[in-house]
Amino acid sequence: HVQLQAFGGGLVQAGGSLRLSCAASGRTFNDYLMGWFRQVPGREREFVAHISRGGGSTDYLDSVKGRFTISRDNIKRTSYLQMNSLKPEDTAVYYCAASRRWDYPKVATLYDYWGQGTEVTVSS
Repeated sequence: HVQLQAFGGGLVQAGGSLRLSCAASGRTFNDYLMGWFRQVPGREREFVAHISRGGGSTDYLDSVKGRFTISRDNIKRTSYLQMNSLKPEDTAVYYCAASRRWDYPKVATLYDYWGQGTEVTVSS
C-alpha cells in the first residue's frame, strides 16, 4: 500500500498560480504512475494529468495543456501539479492518485490509491 496526502490548494484570483503537492509514504513511490484528478459537486471525477514512473512521460486534459505542469521527485516521494493562468472553471477539489497500471489510464477507477483532496477556488 501507499498513502497519499495532497496539499497546496487555496483561493486565488483568475490568472494566478498554485502548486499542489502530493506526498507519499509506504511502498516504493516509483512503483506507481501518479495522477491528478479534480471533481466538482454533481460531476464525475475528471482526469487532469498523469506522469510516468520515471517522470519522462506526461499527459494532460486538453483544457489545462500549456497551463498546468505535472512533475515528480522520486527521492522526495512527492508529485506536484503546477497550475498557472488559472481560470474560474478550474475551481474544484483536486485529488492525487497512484496507479500500478502500465497503460497510462485516465479513468479514476483504474487508480489504486487516493489522497484526501485539496480544494482550489479561482475567483473571477
